[in-house]
Amino acid sequence: MADAPRSHPSADRRHLLDDVAPDWAEALAPVAETIDRLDAELLADAAPGSVLPARDDVLRVFRDPLAAVKVLVVGQDPYPTPGHPMGLSFSVQPHVRPLPRSLANIVTELRDDVGVPAPANGDLSAWSAQGVMLCNRVLTVAAGEAGSHRRAGWEQVTDRAIEALVERGGPLVAVLWGRDAATLRPALRDVPVVESAHPSPLSARRGFFGSKPFSRVNELLVAQGAQPVDWSLPSSEDALF
Repeated sequence: MADAPRSHPSADRRHLLDDVAPDWAEALAPVAETIDRLDAELLADAAPGSVLPARDDVLRVFRDPLAAVKVLVVGQDPYPTPGHPMGLSFSVQPHVRPLPRSLANIVTELRDDVGVPAPANGDLSAWSAQGVMLCNRVLTVAAGEAGSHRRAGWEQVTDRAIEALVERGGPLVAVLWGRDAATLRPALRDVPVVESAHPSPLSARRGFFGSKPFSRVNELLVAQGAQPVDWSLPSSEDALF
């Protein structure tokens, strides 16, 4: 007997999973009830702007097909500053100035590693089209309260996403920056890993700068018979950083 379709919470409120890629919707089906619970508990009655990112962007990282992912970059949780997060780890809305320090350090290492010019803004979504999945472990945060939704249940969702990628197999490379991300290494099994200190200002000079994550990822992809990532981002003469 076929499973009954999930009922919509209201006529004008779509389920979060309705807008993800079909293969991600299938892969995340085992945690669909968890997603619905978190939507109801964290988002349904939240005042506008009190939970970040905007509801439409909470599962943005799953809009591109699971089948297309070849690099997984693991973040912690969204930036807690209103107007900054966009549903992709480390990335910010194009208007954000100045860049968060972690992202500014990523841009510096990107330039030093593979020679990418300074981008016009901090929007990393161009990498998604290259098969780079920028996935936070926790997908929402209360505005102004970093880490406030950890252990609310999002980890079950992103653990399932990582499990689905491992089940799918390569080509795949995981990028683990910092101690929190490093705890995922056992779950990745034989997936090649690029690991270093976190790009935050507290730790970037203790192993992130000079770690060459972008060129190392491409070497590991080529070794698996895949095309390397074009890490370039839209740039302009008036780039502000």
